Amino acid sequence: MSGLDAVHDEHGATYTERGDRRVVAHYGRPARAHGAVRKVVGVTERPLGVVLVEGEDRHEFVDNAVSNAVPSADGRGVYALLLDPQGRIETDMYVLTATDRLLLLTPPGRAGPLAEAWREKTFIQDVDVRAATEAFAVFGVHGPKATEKIASVTSTQTPEDPLTFVRGSMGDAGVTIVRDDGLTGEEGYLVVSATDAAREVFDTLENRGVNAAPFGLRTWRTLTLEAGTPLFETELADRIPNQLGLRNAVDFEKGCFVGQEVVSRIENRGQPSQRLVGLAPERVPAAGAAIFDGDSSVGEVTRAVESPVLETPIALAIVDADAGTELTVRVEGDPVPAERHDLPFVDGSAVSARLPQY
Repeated sequence: MSGLDAVHDEHGATYTERGDRRVVAHYGRPARAHGAVRKVVGVTERPLGVVLVEGEDRHEFVDNAVSNAVPSADGRGVYALLLDPQGRIETDMYVLTATDRLLLLTPPGRAGPLAEAWREKTFIQDVDVRAATEAFAVFGVHGPKATEKIASVTSTQTPEDPLTFVRGSMGDAGVTIVRDDGLTGEEGYLVVSATDAAREVFDTLENRGVNAAPFGLRTWRTLTLEAGTPLFETELADRIPNQLGLRNAVDFEKGCFVGQEVVSRIENRGQPSQRLVGLAPERVPAAGAAIFDGDSSVGEVTRAVESPVLETPIALAIVDADAGTELTVRVEGDPVPAERHDLPFVDGSAVSARLPQY
C-alpha cells in the first residue's frame, strides 16, 4: 500500500492480500461501484510493483529480455511478457520509456524477484536495475468519463494513444498520466505519483473536478472479466502466450530473448491446442472447476463472477481448441450447463487490448 490505509478506512474498506501487497477488496458496495465505473468514472489504487532500469545500455538490455519491442522515444510504452526458457509467462509488465530511465510496472510480488534476477545478468553492461515499489503510488481511473475526469484536474493535455504518457500535476503533486489499454472495457488512465503525494492525488481523483467513485479489487476483477481481459494471477501465469491469444504482448519479428524461440515455433505450428474463451454457466463455478464436453474433460475455469451488468454468471476458461460450444462445468460437484460466449461479455467505451485473438 502507499500510506493510504487511513483514507481507505474512512471509506469503510475491507482488505485482502495480493502478491506481497495489502489491497482494498471493496468499500462495502462493490456492485454499486461497478455501476459507477460503467456509467461515469471510478478510481482505484492499483497495487502494481515498480522496477527502475537506468544506465546507458538500459534499452538494449530490457528489449532483449522481454517479448515485445520496447520503444526508444520518451513518453511511449508497451505491454510485454517475461518468459521462461519453455516460453511460459513468468510475469507481464508495462515498460514505459522516459528520457533517462525505463519504468516497469509489474503485478504485485513480481518487482523484487524481477529486479534481483536481472541484476545478476547485467555483466559488463551499463545497466542499473532496482525495485522501487515503495517510492511510487499508482492509481487507475476508468469509465466512459475517464478522459473528462483527468482533464478536469490537470492542465496537461491527456495522452490519446494507448500506453503513451505525459507529465503534469494535480494540485501541488507531480504526476505521470498514462493512457491505459482498455483493460476494464472502458476509457482508462494510470496516474503515477510519489508515495508522499499519494493522499493528495487520491483525494484529487476522487473529489475534485468530475467526481470518481472509489472501488477495490473485487470490482476490478469483475470489470476486467466482463471486458474479456486475462489477468496475470488468474489466466497468464505459467501459460504460453499463444494459448491466450495474447498477440498484443509479443513481437514475433524482433531479435532473440529468453523464450522467444519457443514461442515462435508454437506460432509457426498453427493453432494452439488450448484457448481462452468466455463461458455463460447457469451457476457461478469456482476457479479451477473442471469443464466437460460430453464425458470428456476439456479444460478448467480460471475466473467466474455474477456480472452486475448482465445479472448472470460469466466465466473465463482455458479449454481444448476442438471443444464444442455446449459444455458443462462442475459446481459443487454437480454438472451445470455452460455455453461458450463471445468476448467481451459487455461492450463499453473501449476494447481491451488483451482480448484473445487467434
